[in-house]
Amino acid sequence: MERETRQSAEDFLALIRRSKRGKFKVYIGMSAGVGKTYRMLMEARDLMQKGIDVKLGYIETHNRKETHALLEGLPMIPRKEVFYKGKRVEELDLEAILQDCPEIVIIDELAHSNIAGSKNAKRWQDVLEILEAGIHVISALNIQHIESLHQAVQEITAIDVTERVPDKVIQEADEVVNIDLTADDLIERLKGGNIYPQDKIPVALQHFFTSSNILQLRELALKEVALHVENKVATEVSMSISAKPSRFLACISSNDKNAKNVIRRTARLASYLNSKWYVLYVQTPKEHPNKIALDKQRHLINNFKLATELGAEIVKSEHANIAKAILEQVEQRQITTICIGKPRLRLYQIILATNVFNQLLKKLTSLPIDLIIFSK
Repeated sequence: MERETRQSAEDFLALIRRSKRGKFKVYIGMSAGVGKTYRMLMEARDLMQKGIDVKLGYIETHNRKETHALLEGLPMIPRKEVFYKGKRVEELDLEAILQDCPEIVIIDELAHSNIAGSKNAKRWQDVLEILEAGIHVISALNIQHIESLHQAVQEITAIDVTERVPDKVIQEADEVVNIDLTADDLIERLKGGNIYPQDKIPVALQHFFTSSNILQLRELALKEVALHVENKVATEVSMSISAKPSRFLACISSNDKNAKNVIRRTARLASYLNSKWYVLYVQTPKEHPNKIALDKQRHLINNFKLATELGAEIVKSEHANIAKAILEQVEQRQITTICIGKPRLRLYQIILATNVFNQLLKKLTSLPIDLIIFSK
């Protein structure tokens, strides 16, 4: 009873904080050049005409004429000038925005990494701080900058996108809008010099801006926005009391590449169902901190950080038997779906030879619990 009362009070406090928090709108596009910045500036002009105190916190027009022309007449909070590696660089001025305190601020390129020494490492962290101050924010990013889609985008484009935004940031948005173009229209914009300078167009057409790439990225963008709408409906519409919420358990090892894949793919599944999820790492005696290699320790820490950014709760269990540790967490946390990576054949043979794993399988067959084995 006491625990329920405490949780109820915490929920109410969270509701109060949420009501004081600024509203957050995000424009998502499948790639550069679809018109996200243009749309934000058009919206800013419309808001200003209606008497709303709207300011430009940071806008990057990339010298696109049509977009740049929309800056005229819009109030802008001056950027902060810093020197980095001997060069003058302009950054978003977080302190100036908080001091000015406009009703709405427009902030472009949500995935941007701030200059070393800035208060926050990432621009999305600046945005969260601005929202907490009660200022409404309109921002934008491309689909390839969403963390859980990193591997999917890399497989499509063969490009390793380094600037990424945790899914939880997008999930906190009050509104997500997709700026959509057909592949043909986007390629025509590129050829017409509306995206990149003329000298960069041939390379862009051969690599990133192919019809196949654009179609696949467009599908990801459409699905992402549809997912946000579904989750918003799910949270705002009362669910049946008898409905059991889904809970995912991602089981990872110290294998860096395999663990990242399991984390990202479980994050997507949990996001689709708007579900709580956990990441479990079982520390066996062989992987005690005094015995495990330093590079594996570093990978584990980075993977825990990734999982946290994607919205997971980290569970670390010290146990000599991995299968038994999984079963304990399944029962303790009322897990509905277990997610694991595909083990090596030798590992399969070892696990299947144990009574505990057979007990785990038997337990799963007698309970409404799903087991997902990711192929890669």
